[in-house]
Amino acid sequence: MNKYLRQLFTAVVALFVILGLSSTIIMAVRANALNNDPRNARSLYHQLGAYRGAILASDGTVMAKSEPVNDAFKYLRTYSNGPLYAPVTGFFSINQTADRGLEASRSMLLNGEADSLIWQRAKAMLTGATNQGASIETSIDPKLQQVAYDQLGTRDGAAVAIEVSTGRILAMVSTPSYDPNKLATHDTKAASQAYNELSAGQNSPLINRATSQLYPPGSTFKTIVASAALETGEYQTDTKIPAGSSYTLPGTATQLPNDEHQADGVNGQISLQEAVAWSSNTAFAQLGVKLGVSKVSDMATKLGFGSTITIDGTESTGTPMTATASTFPSDPTDDKLALASIGQGDTTATPLQMAMVAQAIANNGKLMQPTLVDRVRAADLTVLSQTKPQTMANAFNKDSADKLTTMMESVVTEANPQLAIDGIKVAAKTGTAQIGIDNSAIDGWVIGFAPADDPQIAVAVLVHNTDVYGSLAAGPIMRAMMQEALQQ
Repeated sequence: MNKYLRQLFTAVVALFVILGLSSTIIMAVRANALNNDPRNARSLYHQLGAYRGAILASDGTVMAKSEPVNDAFKYLRTYSNGPLYAPVTGFFSINQTADRGLEASRSMLLNGEADSLIWQRAKAMLTGATNQGASIETSIDPKLQQVAYDQLGTRDGAAVAIEVSTGRILAMVSTPSYDPNKLATHDTKAASQAYNELSAGQNSPLINRATSQLYPPGSTFKTIVASAALETGEYQTDTKIPAGSSYTLPGTATQLPNDEHQADGVNGQISLQEAVAWSSNTAFAQLGVKLGVSKVSDMATKLGFGSTITIDGTESTGTPMTATASTFPSDPTDDKLALASIGQGDTTATPLQMAMVAQAIANNGKLMQPTLVDRVRAADLTVLSQTKPQTMANAFNKDSADKLTTMMESVVTEANPQLAIDGIKVAAKTGTAQIGIDNSAIDGWVIGFAPADDPQIAVAVLVHNTDVYGSLAAGPIMRAMMQEALQQ
């Protein structure tokens, strides 16, 4: 008898242990996954029934807010001028987990569930008041955002503006864009249909082209090769380097030409400054090969290439907002290194990455961590957190930055006077990357900063799949953004 009782007792204990382990796994280990599962109706009602905090521009303009409605979900997420701010806000949907933008990176704060809001939740529980999420105050300048959006228009592209000394993102536009309100509707059928339409195909407007799409940067990458050369101490702005009207890629019969005869130099030689000004392919292809992959790759890495860049948020606040890692080939043959050194071949970058390159040059070689959020406030207006500028890397010294600035000014004063702004010195580098079958299309680029003698704003603009040079496709957009920013 005692034997059977012992067996029964052992079985009961084992069952309790299994129950305890399964409960622990469900409540702790898998809690976040289960809460985020779109099939979890209780979680859905809990999130949509909570007052989600607002997302604000730098001047207080409301980009996203929750409004009370007379249905089972209690609150409806609404987006003012939705397509304009969609790359920044992302979306909050009834049947799709917030997976992009600030709606995702600050989700726990917006819905009031973050650890930093524990006392507010307790107070709401004791008083019977509605628990309210925190508000997110961003660095986005609405006027600058609008100018960039209007200038891009219906074209496929992106524009990013960064405050030089801090890394604050002042504008981040991606086109074509989408209206988050269509995904926020409480009509589940309509929301599903909208999501399916928006997410279909490789050119989905849900893709933030400023951070999540890689493009060959073309001649804008020559600023990185030039900085690598300057840092060796063997090159100055007037140093003569090999150029010529055509360059045979090492080990091949492929000829690499220039687009402008001024880029050929004289007697096969050109100064480093003129090579930047006239965007000499033959000069920079040869310069990249002479420097070697290690020096060029090291400089690209210092400027952010090869690493995913966190723009906002942590695992404790939601799903961090990140930028896809830009790429530079790790062990290319000399012919591929030559192409990579002019921003073609296996070199790819996001518009944010190239804006960061311009920011670093303007900031004496100091690369700043890009940020979107200035501060977070609780419902009672208490500041929960405030973002402070952080240095990501000291990519190169001030002397190199000053020389790069001089060379980039000559891009405007010599080769592209249409990019000039009256009374303001502008430093820029244009880029025209060949894409498509038989190089039949163009990615038009420009990066730059202004004023060149007291940099305030750094800009990168990409126009994808165009048919004109970057100076003509992207240049006017950069100029308009700089004018807007500097007149405020």
